[in-house]
Amino acid sequence: MEEDILYHLDLGTRTHNLPAMFGDIKFVCVGGSPNRMKAFAQFMHKELGLEGSGEDLADICAGTDRYAMYRTGPVLSISHGMGIPSISIMLHELIKLLHHAKCRDVTIIRIGTSGGLGIEAGSVVITDTAVDASFQPRFEQVVLGDVVVRSTDLDRDLAEELLACSKEVPDFPTLIGHTMCTYDFYEGQGRLDGALCSFSSEKKLEYLKRAHEAGVRNIEMESTAFAAMCGLCGLKAAVVCVALLDRLEGDQIRAPREVLREYQQRPQRLIAAFIRRPLPCDYMSVPLSFT
Repeated sequence: MEEDILYHLDLGTRTHNLPAMFGDIKFVCVGGSPNRMKAFAQFMHKELGLEGSGEDLADICAGTDRYAMYRTGPVLSISHGMGIPSISIMLHELIKLLHHAKCRDVTIIRIGTSGGLGIEAGSVVITDTAVDASFQPRFEQVVLGDVVVRSTDLDRDLAEELLACSKEVPDFPTLIGHTMCTYDFYEGQGRLDGALCSFSSEKKLEYLKRAHEAGVRNIEMESTAFAAMCGLCGLKAAVVCVALLDRLEGDQIRAPREVLREYQQRPQRLIAAFIRRPLPCDYMSVPLSFT
């Protein structure tokens, strides 16, 4: 194409110098909430020791109300909304952006919240394989009327490296496990508290226990599409989510807001520890070390 317009990011190859803006990006972190991803960008600004407070970081996608994007040093922080359709649109345009910007050796990580399965609330789950609601490692999509099935494996070495990094932030439990991705927050995740419910509490528990036996440790709504698209495009990818509750014990989140706020910061702290380790000094105004 003579021009590629990234409609939902408010960017384009003719209107923006994408290599100059993004060519040295090494890490892309994506998450559902615009506010959370702005907070993460400000947190990384501080963690990397960059100049200024970071409070005035500009939303690169300010011309659209679909997604928000912030840059701090070599890290791009982008919101993706809720669910597979929303994240898939963002990923198509993000991957094209990385291509047009001539980025190399990029690591992309989804950070977010989830429902835990047989684990303590506040635990951080690093996904080894994203599975569908039938516990299968696949992402199914209808393309031109045909069902296309794609793999949802994630980078195992990256998952192990992230687990090793968790020892630098040891005040919360971190584990590797399967993540189940559903198309719905309520019935699709076996909840009894939606507007519609076609099953009993006994059937719900039976289903969730089968998921746990299959290796599922948390449930969310984006990981299969994320894993499939990143894998097809050769991107080194990971999913890191905190569990806000144990779904075997109930459906509704009852922790106080301040507790939930601290839970949501846990994946960010882990990713910050991971990002800081290999960075060259060019990106930092002061030496960094862990204690």
